[in-house]
Amino acid sequence: MPEPGKKPGEGKPKGWGARSNQGPLYPPPGPAVSAFSKKPRSVEVAAGSPAVFEVETERVGVKVRWQRGGSDIGASSKYGLATEGTRHTLTVREVGPADQGSYAVIAGSSKVKFDLKVTEAEKAEPVLAPAPAPAPAEATGTPGETLAPAAELGESAPSPEGSSSAARNGPTPGAPDDPIGLFVMRPQDGEVTVGGSITFSARVAGASLLKPPVVKWFKGKWVDLSSKVGQHLQLHDSYDRASKVYLFELHITDAQPAFTGGYRCEVSTKDKFDCSNFNLTVHEAVGTGDVDLLSSFRRTSLAGGGRRISDSHEDAGILDFSSLLKKRDSFRPPRDSKLEAPAEEDVWEILRQAPPSEYERIAFQYGVTDLRGMLKRLKGMRRDEKKSTAFQKKLEPAYQVSKGHKIRLTVELADPDAEVKWLKNGQEIQMSGSKYIFESIGAKRTLTISQCSLADDAAYQCVVGGEKCSTELFVKEPPVLITRPLEDQLVMVGQRVEFECEVSEEGAQVKWLKDGVELTREETFKYRFKKDGRRHRLIINEATLEDTGHYALRTSGGQALAELIVQEKKLEVYQSIADLTVGAKDQAVFKCEVSDENVRGVWLKNGKELVPDSRIKVSHIGRVHKLTIDDVTPADEADYSFVPEGFACNLSAKLHFMEVKIDFVPRQEPPKIHLDCPGRIPDTIVVVAGNKLRLDVPISGDPAPTVIWQKAITQGNKSPARPAPDAPEDAGDSDEWVFDKKLLCETEGRVRVETTKDRSIFTVEGAEKEDEGVYTVTVKNPVGEDRVNLTVKVIDVPDAPAAPKVSNVGEDSCTVQWEPPAYDGGQPVLGYILERKKKKSYRWMRLNFDLIQELSHEARRMIEGVVYEMRVYAVNAIGMSRPSPASQPFMPIGPPSEPTHLAVEDVSDTTVSLKWRPPERVGAGGLDGYSVEYCPEGGSEWVAALRGLTEHTSILVKALPTGARLLFRVRAHNMAGPGAPVTTTEPVTVQEILQRPRLQLPRHLRQTIQKKVREPVNLLIPFQGKPRPQVTWTKEGQPLAGEEVSVRNSPTDTILFIRAARRAHSGTYQVTVRIENMEDKATLVLQVVDKPSPPQDLRVTEAWGLNVALEWKPPQDDGNTELWGYTVQKADKKTMEWFTVLEHYRRTHCVVPELIIGNGYYFRVFSQNMVGSSDTAATTKEPVFIPRPGITYEPPNYKALDFSEAPSFTQPLVNRSVIAGYTTMLCCAVRGSPKPKISWFKNGLDLGQDARFRMFSKQGVLTLEIRKPCPFDGGIYVCRATNLQGEAQCECRLEVRASRRLGGHNDMASSSAVPQ
Repeated sequence: MPEPGKKPGEGKPKGWGARSNQGPLYPPPGPAVSAFSKKPRSVEVAAGSPAVFEVETERVGVKVRWQRGGSDIGASSKYGLATEGTRHTLTVREVGPADQGSYAVIAGSSKVKFDLKVTEAEKAEPVLAPAPAPAPAEATGTPGETLAPAAELGESAPSPEGSSSAARNGPTPGAPDDPIGLFVMRPQDGEVTVGGSITFSARVAGASLLKPPVVKWFKGKWVDLSSKVGQHLQLHDSYDRASKVYLFELHITDAQPAFTGGYRCEVSTKDKFDCSNFNLTVHEAVGTGDVDLLSSFRRTSLAGGGRRISDSHEDAGILDFSSLLKKRDSFRPPRDSKLEAPAEEDVWEILRQAPPSEYERIAFQYGVTDLRGMLKRLKGMRRDEKKSTAFQKKLEPAYQVSKGHKIRLTVELADPDAEVKWLKNGQEIQMSGSKYIFESIGAKRTLTISQCSLADDAAYQCVVGGEKCSTELFVKEPPVLITRPLEDQLVMVGQRVEFECEVSEEGAQVKWLKDGVELTREETFKYRFKKDGRRHRLIINEATLEDTGHYALRTSGGQALAELIVQEKKLEVYQSIADLTVGAKDQAVFKCEVSDENVRGVWLKNGKELVPDSRIKVSHIGRVHKLTIDDVTPADEADYSFVPEGFACNLSAKLHFMEVKIDFVPRQEPPKIHLDCPGRIPDTIVVVAGNKLRLDVPISGDPAPTVIWQKAITQGNKSPARPAPDAPEDAGDSDEWVFDKKLLCETEGRVRVETTKDRSIFTVEGAEKEDEGVYTVTVKNPVGEDRVNLTVKVIDVPDAPAAPKVSNVGEDSCTVQWEPPAYDGGQPVLGYILERKKKKSYRWMRLNFDLIQELSHEARRMIEGVVYEMRVYAVNAIGMSRPSPASQPFMPIGPPSEPTHLAVEDVSDTTVSLKWRPPERVGAGGLDGYSVEYCPEGGSEWVAALRGLTEHTSILVKALPTGARLLFRVRAHNMAGPGAPVTTTEPVTVQEILQRPRLQLPRHLRQTIQKKVREPVNLLIPFQGKPRPQVTWTKEGQPLAGEEVSVRNSPTDTILFIRAARRAHSGTYQVTVRIENMEDKATLVLQVVDKPSPPQDLRVTEAWGLNVALEWKPPQDDGNTELWGYTVQKADKKTMEWFTVLEHYRRTHCVVPELIIGNGYYFRVFSQNMVGSSDTAATTKEPVFIPRPGITYEPPNYKALDFSEAPSFTQPLVNRSVIAGYTTMLCCAVRGSPKPKISWFKNGLDLGQDARFRMFSKQGVLTLEIRKPCPFDGGIYVCRATNLQGEAQCECRLEVRASRRLGGHNDMASSSAVPQ
């Protein structure tokens, strides 16, 4: 039923559509219930204080696991675990900054996450984590809580590949010992991510066992995993002589979702049996956007409302089996072509064609877990396969179409003129526009659906008269792809952060994650999610330092990743305000430049806020703050400060008012320049490039002098970047020469001169580098002249440095080097600023806030496998230069981690066999191979064990010195170089280890081995032992002779091979493996069987009416096996065509009835055993004629005859060999007159009073029924017949064999002893 307020068909999943307007095929299970009645809550505690988290479970005895960062937490000095009834407690002692992070608690299939935040000691106190009130049923399918997604499962596994172990090294602490079971440690439930590995272990006590136990692993009810051993499944066993414990392991690699289910481990000995059940859960991997057709049949937990939440927030709908009808290409990640599996087969077709006995095997092979529902669907489909009178060709069971495409549904009718109706979910489809197109061509009727959408995902029917055919249409939505990725961002604390990403489809469901954990709408509304068509935004209103990390947007078709770096607020001053000296009526300008253009500030005069007016103006343009004072007066002389808002800094400068003193002089005064310069050598005037330069020179003279401004034209070199601001300057090293002087006389323009009676003003608007130099001011009048040289220096930001060079590229870091700029702007370079960006991005992200003093920097926090570019800025006291050209693109790639599970597999006098597993982290650089080295104990020089690299995870190191103690280490290599090595924990002594010889006789060889004549015999027997054992074969105690029997031995097994078996090869064979004075033996019984010889002495004993009685003797040779019976045939003398009369007939006499009067007949008999019928038959020599009756009837003269006869057995008892547990019968035939009395005996005991035996007698056929015999019912059975004429008896031997399923051996007692 659709949800309230929704129309049918709304809220359907993307990808595979579910039915709309129609009930589900099978009712979905109800919402899953949480295992917790009280959940933990995130807390904030002070450093050094304990943090306590409590949970309560629904019932007592639930196993609870605590995790941090995906790894299990055990009891230790740091963590305390306590359980009291349904209450479970986790205590984190002496909390520190390292303990801050995400924690989780798991019970059953429920998982709840909570956070621990650590503050300074004075800000918080110890807090007991409160738990919220019991919440409604927890959504067990949500990625955030229960049934963690593959990303979390991958973290919880010991390796990033998803490898895990479901068994511990010992029994669970506190678990009660099993006093009667065989297990020391039972296999435990396990979880693994798709593609990962997992090992289940079972330990069996062997102290009281004479022989090794037999262990079998099963999946489901009966699927024996020993037949599935291969690439994905291995079985291992070992024996610890010290503890006398057998270890049996089930190792699953490259786990697939089809492996999910229940498993069983059975262990049996001669007189004991035990089994243990465990479960395996395989979680889907996150981020691949895989679309697996078989997922429709896998049970998953349901969230509230019966909706299942998939990895892409898509409702997977009800169980839908028709998704298996049309297979498509696998969406798995690309794999090596050598390892790529063959294309999937159509499971539906396989089930339809298979017999019912094969259903469970097929379900296990193809991962179909809901077999019962699929068989119901199959049964309904088979009912539809009845012969149709209205349709020549029906609709397919199901169709699949991609969203936006069109689909054609076609049927062929038996009557071309019949009317057709098309129904969708039971409603007739009406022609409307171009959506539905109905076509009729002859007997074909076609429905075309254009521009298919999820609303078209439904059940369709074609109705002709009273008959209809049905199909289902599945609309597959293409995966949502990312068209514009996320950009890295660097912000300050408190700033607003907005991540924006664009996907391929509007309204698509996406997930936002931070460091692999899904973000949700919290009560604080810290994160806000916005959708605008295809654009998705994540907004963080006020960023904090905790928000630093990697953010990802995940869709069904991939994910986009970006990094957010949050820095503390720090204001940099690119240009501070400087002291000014101005004259009356002049303009004073204080200017400063800071790093943040959004920072506001306050101007102070002598510590008091300055209020702007018509003469005093305050401006803020970008990063530049200006204070302008027009018409300066003596009252303006003061200390001025600029204070940025929100920052503890203060920029100060002093305004000096210059008073011009004019002394009274008589007329005809020579000209004079009045500058406040001691020694008449003015200081260098420094001006920032782009600012206004104003040189105000007071003059006097009578008459008024003429003022001439000149600039010296110089030539020299740009000064390179200086390393420090206080570096000494050597005037003697100046690189400039004066060539000429340029007269400056323009009164308008950028460079202009204005002269009045008492002063001359030289102005340069927007100072440039070319304006730097020595300016000469000359005043002349008739009385004399005066001259002053003014040095002007223009300072600017440095030139852009050259493109940086990147070296030492690692997993997430690199070293960036650059050269100083060619020109430092006239000021020493204070430092450098480094930026980086992804190659396909346009956003540059700053890497440092403090200036870098060196010419190199190690950049970190990069994502492996992503291409980056670098650029650098130079900064001096004036500001920041233009950016350098971008560096060459580079990709951070790190070497792989060390290989895991390095172990010594075998040791001989000169060789050592090593094996290991691939490293947990391979990285984007892949894996090129492994290098193996060894070193003597105590030495430091490592010797390569092989040239180059090996791609295998095992190696045999040869040519080693005998008796040496060596250490071995293995490294993984990729394009980034070798990774860390893994070294053997203990030195390995190169010396053969003595191991007792042991034969591992397969189960099928423990019974009598039957082979037909001319069949090959190939008996393979594995064995163990070191050094290599000596193998000896004998037959009946004698060595093997003849060329027909050959023996082939290898280091691990021996083979007895006979190319063509003969009867003479039958017998008892014994194989012996010997090492010095230790040996092990095994006995095999070989029985070579052949066809029997024909019966003997076939004769006709009597012929009457239409019947003929035949009798014969058993064959001389039974073919070395039990006879199965005889075949009796007859042939008419005229045609000589043979017809079978009796088949599998076990007696040696019979009656052939229904013969034709007047014909002559020949008879023949074949003997038959398990190999077949005898090549020839026993045949009657003369034909038997069936006479015609006479016309006259002459009554016969009967003599008084005495029919008394002593008992005699016409068919004696036959020795039998039966299987225990199956009711059997012993039969014989007796004749005698009067009717004899019958008695049955077993080993001399009368069976008449035993209720387990039933005796029947019918027309001379005597039967003894033994109900469900056991091995103790074997023995000598005697049937005795007695009457007045005498008595007779016959006997047979009954052998009762133990059933194979009981695990019995061939040497078990099969019959009771016969008394002498």
